[in-house]
Amino acid sequence: MNKFAYYMSGYAFKAFSGISKAKINLHGDNNIPKEEGSIIFTANHFTRIETIFLPYHIHQITNRPVWSLAAAELFQGSLKGVLEAMGAVSTRDPQRDFLIVKSLINAQADCIIFPEGMMVKNKKITSDGDFKRYEGSEVQRPRTGAATLALKTEFYRERLRRMIKLNIKEFDRLVDEYQIDSPKDVMDKETFIVPVNITYYPVRAKENVLSKMVLNMMENPSKRVVDELLTEGTMIFSGVDVDIRFGEPIRVRSSNSKKDYFFNPFIESDLTSKRRVNFSNRLSSYHVMRAYANELMLRYMKSVYEMTTLNYDHIFASIMKYISDSSKGIDEYEFRCRAFLATFVCEMALHCNFHTSLYSNQIHILTDDRFKRYEDFIELAIETGVLEKRDGRLYRNGARFRDNYALTMQYDFHTVRVENPIAVIANEVEPLVKLQAYFANLAIKSPSEIALMMSYRIEDKQYNSYLNDFNHYVGDLAMPQNQLHEIAQFSDNFSNEEPRLLKSNSDEVGVLLIHDYLSSPAEMLGFANYLHKKGFTVYLPRLPGHGTAPENLAVTDLVDWVEAVEEGFVLIKSLCKRRVVGGLGVGGVLGLLLGFNVTDIDSIFMVAPPLTIKDYPDEFITSTKLWSQKIKRALLPKGDKDEWIVYLPEISRFRYSTHPVSGVKQVAELLEQLQTKIKHSEKTKQPDIIKSLLLVQSRSNPFISPRSVQKLFDTIQTSFKEYYLFDINSHLILNSNEQDRVLNAIVGFIEASVI
Repeated sequence: MNKFAYYMSGYAFKAFSGISKAKINLHGDNNIPKEEGSIIFTANHFTRIETIFLPYHIHQITNRPVWSLAAAELFQGSLKGVLEAMGAVSTRDPQRDFLIVKSLINAQADCIIFPEGMMVKNKKITSDGDFKRYEGSEVQRPRTGAATLALKTEFYRERLRRMIKLNIKEFDRLVDEYQIDSPKDVMDKETFIVPVNITYYPVRAKENVLSKMVLNMMENPSKRVVDELLTEGTMIFSGVDVDIRFGEPIRVRSSNSKKDYFFNPFIESDLTSKRRVNFSNRLSSYHVMRAYANELMLRYMKSVYEMTTLNYDHIFASIMKYISDSSKGIDEYEFRCRAFLATFVCEMALHCNFHTSLYSNQIHILTDDRFKRYEDFIELAIETGVLEKRDGRLYRNGARFRDNYALTMQYDFHTVRVENPIAVIANEVEPLVKLQAYFANLAIKSPSEIALMMSYRIEDKQYNSYLNDFNHYVGDLAMPQNQLHEIAQFSDNFSNEEPRLLKSNSDEVGVLLIHDYLSSPAEMLGFANYLHKKGFTVYLPRLPGHGTAPENLAVTDLVDWVEAVEEGFVLIKSLCKRRVVGGLGVGGVLGLLLGFNVTDIDSIFMVAPPLTIKDYPDEFITSTKLWSQKIKRALLPKGDKDEWIVYLPEISRFRYSTHPVSGVKQVAELLEQLQTKIKHSEKTKQPDIIKSLLLVQSRSNPFISPRSVQKLFDTIQTSFKEYYLFDINSHLILNSNEQDRVLNAIVGFIEASVI
């Protein structure tokens, strides 16, 4: 290996990566032995670019040269010199195995081997629970080459240990043949196999910068060229997340002699033989070593596939795979519900690895799909003929999506990634047996079972969120006992302010009731009970940061509030045919914002909503330095990183009397988002986005200016809207002495708009 060329090629790759939009994420690099000996990395093989970027990134971790095996057909023309400079070894090099073992035993370079034996473009590697793949019409198992090389490396290391005592001439010959500079170092180390998994997301084959340039220059490009330009060119230039995971190292030798592969009389005979043992000799222990190599192969292949990084595409494709074909198809929202429930595997002990996007709240799949995860997948499925979509229902093309090997084998090796990528995506997670069982179970659930699971999951999730916050910020474990009395001065309410579900016997109408900024579900409970007695199912979500202590509010933001409201709406939707969303103050604004993002809200009501941050009194939004100093003395979490505001007028026992400036900023951002949605609605002339709207305000509201509500009423374009103005000197008109008039007006509106 030309070391100078090797390092220069690394710099060239680094420069090239600067123009690539691919994002490499490394996981488990602490599993790589640093100084202990020789390493063979065994990785799955889906693209040609792995031969280049994997050695580069491993070298960045270990600071050691890395060789890799590459397809012999690549060693042509100028590419041959580049690959050799980067440490690639041709699969047809007659000296291949000897060169690799020599470099390993000397720790001159580590080695990467792709044990699948070829690129597995269809990602179909298991069949009937066993590792299998097809080469033409022949069934093949993954190669044992990596295990064999590891065993050979360890065999000659151990033979050096024996020969230094039994036959010094043979010892010297081995030292000379393998060009060993420090025999002691070699004998003190050992050989490891480190499994590696590479997962790409998303995998899309489409026109890109590279494909446009090259295909325009070629008259009759081969299927292989087209596939690799469309698929791998998109990965490089259009952006893809590449998750590289390193598994726990597999020792070739075991510290337990009973489990040690070398604890065998045939191998012992070869190790101690005083005769000359050349690398090309067929050892008498060959059959034993071959059996051991197969066992090792099964171990590292299992590890490789179990490290697959689960992503949205895997979930969508797997659910689709197990859903039975039906002339009625499947409701699109119901399909999304099954996918949403599948994302809860992140919380289950299924021993899976997850794409970073799956660790955040997944409720967007069921609302506005703001990250386009679902939309992009469905478009791909429709474009490739796997799905048809008609009138909100999905119809699977069973001929292009079967759970058998023939599905991917009916496509040419070089066309499957382009022609049937959905099957390829599903194949990738097929080895994750427990995960597949969970997906299959979800797919066969009835619609009513799915609805119940949805309501249970969301209700449980929101309650646990409240419980965790309460225990952290209010409970006895939150702070030492001698500091709790100081926190009590700043937290007005220590009662349980958890989210609540009041379920009716009827599934006709559900109401999502959202509390105000600084408030909690408990403040809305009286109104919720009133609605429940009228026959409505009511859910009161808790906006994160509320109902515990003010410092909790300092570590939450608008996204958390929006997602909590979306979860509440999905819960109501899973239980009821008609849905009403309403709230007080900021809660009403969050409800209206939801109305712009989803299409199946029947009516919205807003009580005393602000339109801009200027609708609040100055003392409500201006920080107090003195209060900030008090917070610091109390040693509250983040108290020294946020300014605090004291606001005392009209504070119920369910509200904070203090709040962080960061909280006000979130309210301001919410109101700005609402303004943007309203302007967009006016510009696009979509008056029916909000089906029916009720605004309720008090003429003498000391907290929110009535002018803002009037302006909001005049601005919103909808086919049906009403505005009630009461003469009540309170912002909290839902809990005032004259609340009956207000509650009756809202119930009358609900009944008129949805019943």
